[in-house]
Amino acid sequence: MDTGLTWKPTLRMAAAAKRGLRLREQFGRGGTHVGVARAHQLAERREVTETDVKSMHSYFARHEVDKQVRSHKWNSNTDPSAGFIAWLLWGGDAGKEWADRKAAKLRGRRLTR
Repeated sequence: MDTGLTWKPTLRMAAAAKRGLRLREQFGRGGTHVGVARAHQLAERREVTETDVKSMHSYFARHEVDKQVRSHKWNSNTDPSAGFIAWLLWGGDAGKEWADRKAAKLRGRRLTR
């Protein structure tokens, strides 16, 4: 249930999303249409809803394993892995930390009701 809360993405999240979009364009890999849409939202610093936070938190939890890349490289501008590009599209490490904090806060609010 969305409580109507919204938050503005940070500058670091926007920068990561922009980098992800550039790398995806350059290398033709990484992310889905959902990830690209999220990247545009974050890059433009458009408000993020509770539902978006839950989606971001879930994405990062599922894709932490992508850091164990065997082909291409994590955190590379010259040979980035598809997983790294997708990670950036969702706000990168800054987005993960932010989404984790917001999700914890939302869980705490539900427990106190």
